[in-house]
Amino acid sequence: MTSARRAQTALHLLLVWATMTAVVPTLGFGLLAATWGGGGGAALLLIALGAVPAVGLLAAAGTPARTVVPLCRALPQRLGWAALVFALGTFGVGAGLVAYDQGVGLGSAATRLALTGVPYAVAAAFFVPNRWVRLGAVATLAAAVAYGGFLGPAEARERRQEAEISRYRHHTELLYVGADPPGMRLARATSGPAYFTVEYRGVREDTFAYVALTLRPVLTPTLRCPETLANGVTCTVDAHGELRTVQDVPRAVTLTRRVGNAEAEVTSQTLDEAGLRRLLNTLRPLSDAELEKLMREKKIDHGT
Repeated sequence: MTSARRAQTALHLLLVWATMTAVVPTLGFGLLAATWGGGGGAALLLIALGAVPAVGLLAAAGTPARTVVPLCRALPQRLGWAALVFALGTFGVGAGLVAYDQGVGLGSAATRLALTGVPYAVAAAFFVPNRWVRLGAVATLAAAVAYGGFLGPAEARERRQEAEISRYRHHTELLYVGADPPGMRLARATSGPAYFTVEYRGVREDTFAYVALTLRPVLTPTLRCPETLANGVTCTVDAHGELRTVQDVPRAVTLTRRVGNAEAEVTSQTLDEAGLRRLLNTLRPLSDAELEKLMREKKIDHGT
């Protein structure tokens, strides 16, 4: 390909890109307004009516490429070429919209605007009878598929996960877990605006075992028993400041102590006092790896 033909080809693809960069957003805004005002029927009518001038503008943009693209030499052929480029490019724009809706990053508003014309320029490049131009179009298409179908979604998932982790980490001082009691495992965790709860349940489904761990901000200088207690409930505070509450019927033991800048409480009807104390003794900050695992296994959620 001579330098003159290279320049003509570049100008041809640039004209296609510029034309559709101007046309597609206009059609998009019109489609949005039609859908909002008249529903799906109005949107379909606008698509049908908008395609005609869009194809006409593409045919006009292909006129300077009569000596480069065989399909652009005569008007009937040029209209067919424009219809094909419009159809293929619109399919590419649709794929981009789907990817964007899934959270794939496509840059700033100006970048996204510029990208609307790229699928049409790539489609037009396939009709240029030059191996290198077509290879460039294939490479661009492959890069778009790789990013939109694999790399972009992976980055979007990572961003969502980081945002979710940051949301859970809003009250880091409350995010503590302990070693699973014997025969039990962590079943559910809930992070609220001012509390963090962890539920431990029995590994065997035919055996009932349950422990609740709750962490909340420190509200008083020291732990102390309530001034009034329900019937059958006793409360004591030992020399280390640990609060012990026992309910007779049904039998339930609750231990509360200070852990860092939080107040940790464990209660159970099935685990004895020694087991509850071991759980408190093993409390540790929830690591990022543990938090990601809970999120991946859908064992943690946000409370109200």
